[in-house]
Amino acid sequence: MNIEIAKEERLAQIFSALGEPNRIKIIKILRDSKRELTCSEISNLLQIAPSTVSYHFKALRKAGLTKTRQEAQTKYLSLNKKTFKKYLPGFLDSL
Repeated sequence: MNIEIAKEERLAQIFSALGEPNRIKIIKILRDSKRELTCSEISNLLQIAPSTVSYHFKALRKAGLTKTRQEAQTKYLSLNKKTFKKYLPGFLDSL
């Protein structure tokens, strides 16, 4: 029973993170990208402030939907496909 509760809590966290339209757009951009992207790149694509993109990235990362790799001062972002596969199978294909 504890496993089910943990899964339900995880799903609630994921759905909360996905409840913002710009976050869905970020997920789609990362899905379609052939490489990791920076906050600035996504900011330019969405035409929103880098600080706003960073805020959304934090929510997506906390939900386990994205991964971040830092190199010097630059953070590179990508999808955490394991989370999508485990909790939201087929979701990325449905966007």
